[in-house]
Amino acid sequence: MSKSLDSTLRRLDNSSYKAYKNIKGSYQFANFILIIDYVQGDPFAAPSQVRLIIPQTVAGFPRQLYQSHSREVAIRDYLARQFSKGAKKFSVNRGTGKSGLIAIASLGQEVLTRNAVLINNEEVEVRFVVGLPAKGRRILGDQAAQILCEDLPQLVEKTLLYKSLDPVAIQRHAETIEDADWLRQELSPRGLVAFVANGAILPRRSGVDPRPLLDAIPFISPASLAIEFDCPNCGVIKGMGIPTGISLIVGGGYHGKSTLLRAIELGIYNHIPGDGREYVVSNISSVKIRAEDGRSIAGVNISPFINHLPQKRSTTNFVTTNASGSTSQAANIIEALEVGTELLLIDEDTSATNFTIRDRRMQALIAQEKEPITPFIDKVRQLDSDYGVSTILVMGGSGDYFDVADLVIALENYIPQNVTEQAKAIAQKYLTDRQAEGGTNFGNLTNRIPLASSINPSRGKRDVKVKSRGTDLINFGVEDIKLSAVEQIIDPGQLKAIALAIVYAQKYLDNQLAISEIIERVSQDIAKSGLDIITDYPQGNLAQFRPQELAAAINRLRSLAIKH
Repeated sequence: MSKSLDSTLRRLDNSSYKAYKNIKGSYQFANFILIIDYVQGDPFAAPSQVRLIIPQTVAGFPRQLYQSHSREVAIRDYLARQFSKGAKKFSVNRGTGKSGLIAIASLGQEVLTRNAVLINNEEVEVRFVVGLPAKGRRILGDQAAQILCEDLPQLVEKTLLYKSLDPVAIQRHAETIEDADWLRQELSPRGLVAFVANGAILPRRSGVDPRPLLDAIPFISPASLAIEFDCPNCGVIKGMGIPTGISLIVGGGYHGKSTLLRAIELGIYNHIPGDGREYVVSNISSVKIRAEDGRSIAGVNISPFINHLPQKRSTTNFVTTNASGSTSQAANIIEALEVGTELLLIDEDTSATNFTIRDRRMQALIAQEKEPITPFIDKVRQLDSDYGVSTILVMGGSGDYFDVADLVIALENYIPQNVTEQAKAIAQKYLTDRQAEGGTNFGNLTNRIPLASSINPSRGKRDVKVKSRGTDLINFGVEDIKLSAVEQIIDPGQLKAIALAIVYAQKYLDNQLAISEIIERVSQDIAKSGLDIITDYPQGNLAQFRPQELAAAINRLRSLAIKH
């Protein structure tokens, strides 16, 4: 069969590019099966979708490497990275447009559940793309035959067979991910929301280079917050445990406050060995909350934070196409709570000041009945007591939060100290005399039922027209969903999967189910059947997302309307 593909490609040389459609199908090679699922329409279009299926009798991976879910995800990630490195050596320009490209899903510092590589006791499956070569819009058949019939067998031999890989590195990859998952599962039983291991490297090289900063100061826990875990593989790990409740991260500018919060924020993900944050983990449901001026809000009950607006506008069913900083931050919190978030992460640098705090002097000047906003400082304690939701805040400008904090961590030159007792003493010595404005409880959370007609992926004559771009934009039908403020989406594959999941969710849009219930059902389907359930044909560029990010995308759809 491989010879038939070779001869077909050479026969197609100099034909119109559309003749490539003839090679779609399955081909048996000596050590694997090549499946061409989708053939691009021209050399400038999205490249062709291709799969390799290698029997385990050839691949030879020991079962213990993928016996648990954590290890399976790890080995799939490891193989994707090996294939990616190898593919770059063969991926050279061989004509017009994307001609000659061989590439797998983009891979960052995080280890995500992807559908680029699958593994089980019978086989290894690898999904990637190939740019079929052309000169102008004429097929370069000899070049195509070289890629598919000569280069791919070498790529398989060098990157996808156990005998060709470093067994120590593979084992380390699997054990690191398994330990990180184990640590994250241990947080709740220990009464923690986050853990930062001693020796962790938190700073990154730059905003566009997520690798660990060279010569960075390793993290060391304050003695009073030190905790240790006996992990399944690496043994005892010591570090700083952040307990449930309200924690402040304070300190001077450029001393590492936001860096620590960012590491905790990304602690929902596992990281590759050598990243520096392998054993920085946080509650899997945690959500970074920020102000987001200009976003749309559809029927959210923001009354715990916003009340008696001018013109008697409702805040129990708040709707706007252009939210302010404070209303957007309030909605972001409520929407996170709707999908079961147990930990909020807030940085004052990206928060609306009037949402965060209202000091005594402002209270004296503007009476409470004339101020619609109840600041977060007066609700954060009730979030914990009423709903069991913890909060970690980076706070450098308001000591008023000392009164409500359970823990205060000060950073000096990236070294943390537990200064809770000093902060409480200062709060007693310098009384703010501000009046609590939050009432006796947080307030009710309301289930929102979306109108099915308001989530419409159609465009023109096409029933479904969706496209994702990077990590911050989805073209959904005639709408654009902007997600640049949703900071825990870190991979283009996640956003592509989210876009497809919104389309898939239409099967549950019945004007009866709440947004949270719809998202739960979609998540359950994906957990049971994998990411392939949301696609029309096998694709390798999807990555797992959380309910929180799917909810964030749906909530930012400007056409979204809520049933009254």
